[in-house]
Amino acid sequence: MSIRSIVHLDLDSFFVSVERLLNPELIGKPVVVGSLTKRGVVASCSYEARKYGVHSAMPSMQAYRLCPQAVFVGGNMKQYSQYSSLVTQIIAEASPLFEKASIDEHYIDLTGMDRFYGSLKWTTELRNRIIRETGLPISCGLSINKTLAKMATNEAKPNGILYVTAEEVERFLAPLSIKKIPMIGPKSYERLHSMGIQTIADLRTIPMEKMEQMLGKYGTMIGMKARGIDNRPVVNSWDPKSVSKEQTFGNDISDSKQLHCILANLTEKTAFELRRKSKLAGNVTVKIRYPNFETRVLQKTIPFTNYDHVLFRIAEELFEQLYRKNTPVRLIGIRFGNLADHWGQLDLFEEAKPYGSLYQTMDQIKSKYGKTVISRAINLNQGKHR
Repeated sequence: MSIRSIVHLDLDSFFVSVERLLNPELIGKPVVVGSLTKRGVVASCSYEARKYGVHSAMPSMQAYRLCPQAVFVGGNMKQYSQYSSLVTQIIAEASPLFEKASIDEHYIDLTGMDRFYGSLKWTTELRNRIIRETGLPISCGLSINKTLAKMATNEAKPNGILYVTAEEVERFLAPLSIKKIPMIGPKSYERLHSMGIQTIADLRTIPMEKMEQMLGKYGTMIGMKARGIDNRPVVNSWDPKSVSKEQTFGNDISDSKQLHCILANLTEKTAFELRRKSKLAGNVTVKIRYPNFETRVLQKTIPFTNYDHVLFRIAEELFEQLYRKNTPVRLIGIRFGNLADHWGQLDLFEEAKPYGSLYQTMDQIKSKYGKTVISRAINLNQGKHR
């Protein structure tokens, strides 16, 4: 089997970089993206702010105490999504196979390119094109698998490129801190560090069986990454434009309360899909079809969200405007459009609300035990949930 050639691209301090494009006065200053409120959270920060210990997911007030001279910017998800889409479009036009891993990360599979053109040359030209056409700094790593490519990118930052060949893998990994391995969090790091394991070279001395005993399957995966092994494929992907669900009834329904229950159920299921796809919706559309096949549709642009209760409130408003009282309905549909990438934590630009933890917990339960195991009380009226 031929040696793979995988590229990882990461837009450096992406949110900050976009803010600096929109406002050049921020260039060179410590910048924090996130609301400066009691419950605000840092979504991104510049390298100038990082020197003071500021990092993503840190409470904004803590970031302010560490770097009071920082410029705090509320953030603009729509702008970030637009720039992300622009970068993705450039990559899609040039790449044989790519995967969008997040709003600011992409993987590309260039296996076989060396025979015709040269993977490093191709990657360098693509990176230069992205910088030229978007004005955004971007770092790239090129190696034989996803893990190594991502680690190479991290070593190339900021705004650089690094190629780690198959022959260089062991030499590249050996001196790096175990913190550099993707998947190793603070707890795993502390546990391994307490055993005297500081570098990846140290970690490779531990047998895989021992790693599994210490950390389970997670330990096995870490052990494989420390040895430069990662067989995950680059999965071809493209952003969906919308997510939707609709329900056609076996018998027409004219009971308003029942229709509201069905609408709530469709909204909840579709919002769950939004969060699973790491998306936020900026538009809600409700569709009603009557027995004579007359179809009425109404939509509304909204602030980006993927919270059930917010989306359902909008859906109810649209339904009330569309629905003719006491008229039988054949079909109801819900669609969330104008999707934007979601970077993994809710309400980074606003005060954190208890709903974030609630939805994360509900989603975890649904993912583990099935979508119908937990639901809002209004859906119980349909008799479909226990």
